[in-house]
Amino acid sequence: MVRLMRLVSAWKHLTKYEPGGADRLLLARLVMDGPRRATDLAADTLLDLSTVSRRTRSLVDRGLVERRADPEDGRGALLTATSAGFAALEQYRRERDSEVAAVIQGWQPEDRFQLVRLLTHLNDDLLAHHNARHCPGGHSGVSAENREK
Repeated sequence: MVRLMRLVSAWKHLTKYEPGGADRLLLARLVMDGPRRATDLAADTLLDLSTVSRRTRSLVDRGLVERRADPEDGRGALLTATSAGFAALEQYRRERDSEVAAVIQGWQPEDRFQLVRLLTHLNDDLLAHHNARHCPGGHSGVSAENREK
């Protein structure tokens, strides 16, 4: 488990400084959850609001996200993934899936199935633990059905 956490930590460190890492995370949330306010997006992704604001501005400038008036509160704005945003995220997922497939290509089908099953279980438990410790009422706004596993 320690080795896994070190690998995850190293990956997160690389992603933090890798061009597009935060962009992909924000775009994934918008694609999966639909239109969101920047404050909700920051809470869902566990990113600082200033980071979310800066990165979404870049996503808007590149045509991957659009900003619309919030119909419930005209003072606020909703962020929505565009068709180009959906396509960009799909391309990233294909690349990521290809890398993972190359790593586990020699595994037996049952082992791959168990990996997915157990990682899903771990993700669910880690989110529940995080919510219980850090979110009022134990809810972060991210549902188990709507987050990327």
